[in-house]
Amino acid sequence: MRKWGSLFLAATLTVATLSACAGTTNTATTSTSGGGTASPAATTGTSRIDTIRQRGKLLCGVEGTIPGFSFVGSDGQYSGLDVDVCRAVAAAIFDTSENIDDKIEYRNLDSTARFPALASGEVDMLSRNTTWTVSRSAIGGNNFSFGPTTFYDGQGMLVRTSLNADSLEDLAGKSICVETGTTTELNLADQMRKAGVQYNEVKFQDSDGVYSALAEGRCDAATSDRSQLAARRTKLPTPADYELMEVVMSKEPLGPVTINNDAAFSTIMDWVTYGLFQAEEFGINQSNVDQILSSTQDPSVKRFLGAEGDLGKQLGVANDFMVKVIKTVGNYGEIYERNVGTGSELKLDRGQNKLWTEGGLIYSPPFR
Repeated sequence: MRKWGSLFLAATLTVATLSACAGTTNTATTSTSGGGTASPAATTGTSRIDTIRQRGKLLCGVEGTIPGFSFVGSDGQYSGLDVDVCRAVAAAIFDTSENIDDKIEYRNLDSTARFPALASGEVDMLSRNTTWTVSRSAIGGNNFSFGPTTFYDGQGMLVRTSLNADSLEDLAGKSICVETGTTTELNLADQMRKAGVQYNEVKFQDSDGVYSALAEGRCDAATSDRSQLAARRTKLPTPADYELMEVVMSKEPLGPVTINNDAAFSTIMDWVTYGLFQAEEFGINQSNVDQILSSTQDPSVKRFLGAEGDLGKQLGVANDFMVKVIKTVGNYGEIYERNVGTGSELKLDRGQNKLWTEGGLIYSPPFR
């Protein structure tokens, strides 16, 4: 597997940062329009947390078709790095590590449906391949609140091996499939214009359309986040007929998102995600969390696991919320390895998604 961490190492340091127990069966649902009810915090002054607890389920918007990140198996079970973030947040909110998927309703959202669904309250949060940008955060833009980045990515190009394409210039006159309504679409136009390359853009509303068209020969290449291209390549009829070009066209910090008017919920989402990073840094995992909880004399670890202090209470969850989270999904390193790392089908190198202590960009502010 190619390593791409060094290709845009310095670019993402200023971006503020951020599962296996196999879940139980959840029925996949797909939304293609905004719809839904208005955001509870926006209309009633109540916190989304209250609404989620009264409802008894966290509504989590995912992509649903990307192996390793969010994917619905033939048995109807969800799996992936993004799915595990949903599980971690639910474990903290509902104070449990048991049967966590009974506390979550996953909704598959394509690129055009995701933002209307979040803005309207159809889902409480998104945990899918969504890039953190100014316009998506700004009050005058989408006005969303992005959590810590869970995967530092970059836009790439998946091409037919027979093209022998090594650069964007080699794609002159070729047809390139892209999902509309994404930062990918804009990046493609910008980079090809910059390179002075004329090409034929073929747009699709969802990623399934992109890869079906590529497999059917209706386009010569497909562009998206490199992680998605690597994942979807494994599901093409003849993966060996396609290759991921070395070119990296953008920086794509991906992570969970919620609306920007409910600090109580967004703060929990943020610190649960940071907690996944911190657990890896402390060396706390699913198998040793109970032992460390009962034996540690480290005051920092005691506060992190809720044995001392009231950090959880300050957030509006149980003091030992990270114990429940770690028991449910493990630490960030476990989540990465299980879903997209060398122990997975994707075999993605950690690259810039290593902890900061190992030269990567994954960093948690202190728990104190």
